[in-house]
Amino acid sequence: MALLTIKDLNRSFGGIQAVSDVSFKVKRGTIKALIGPNGAGKTTMFNLICGNLPPTSGRISFKDQAIETLTAHRIARLGLARTFQNIKLYPGLSSLENVMLGRHSRSHTGFIAAMLNLPRARREEDDIEEKSYALLKMLNIAELADKEAVSLAFGQQRAVEMARALAAEPELLLLDEPAAGLNIYETAELAELITQIREIGITILLVEHDMSLVMRISDEIVVLNFGRKIAEGVPGTIQNNQEVIRIYLGGDD
Repeated sequence: MALLTIKDLNRSFGGIQAVSDVSFKVKRGTIKALIGPNGAGKTTMFNLICGNLPPTSGRISFKDQAIETLTAHRIARLGLARTFQNIKLYPGLSSLENVMLGRHSRSHTGFIAAMLNLPRARREEDDIEEKSYALLKMLNIAELADKEAVSLAFGQQRAVEMARALAAEPELLLLDEPAAGLNIYETAELAELITQIREIGITILLVEHDMSLVMRISDEIVVLNFGRKIAEGVPGTIQNNQEVIRIYLGGDD
């Protein structure tokens, strides 16, 4: 049932141990949250999983294939996509064009065919545009298709970035603090959206500081502190874990 398996993962930067002997699994078809205070190692963990950083030691398996030595683009082609805490949309391009860029990772047309605008290249480009627009429609932002992505409101930019990640047809979607900068109404819409994405068959690993969002949508939660896993379980178990309470509230009360 495990789509992603992390086993005894370590990553050090000089004398600093950012991730220390972390192990957990993400079951297919679930929403799993990775939480912890600032500096806990959450973003480093994402970078290790996505191939942006190599681990010092340990194993990362995706669909039963070891990926800890693969490059980021090869991991993406296996069916893993991510969003970023700091939104990274391309200026000068519309929302639709930004989403289409995410879809191109699944394209088959070669450079020469695309440069010569051969019929098969045009057909594939039309298909990419159609499927990208369908994603904007699914996220209820189709009316923004022709607007420059970086000119949109923050919540709308977040939705465009998520659509771009979905355009790559991932089996596992990593969301890095998707609620950052959103107001309470936008966060409620985000919760519905993430649940909807899971319902269409995409597994989700989530890093998030908004605990109300985490507790509302997560099936399981992993808690990190100073690079170590200190707790794992369903939301109710994590809420009542005294070590987690101490870390977040600064005391036993």
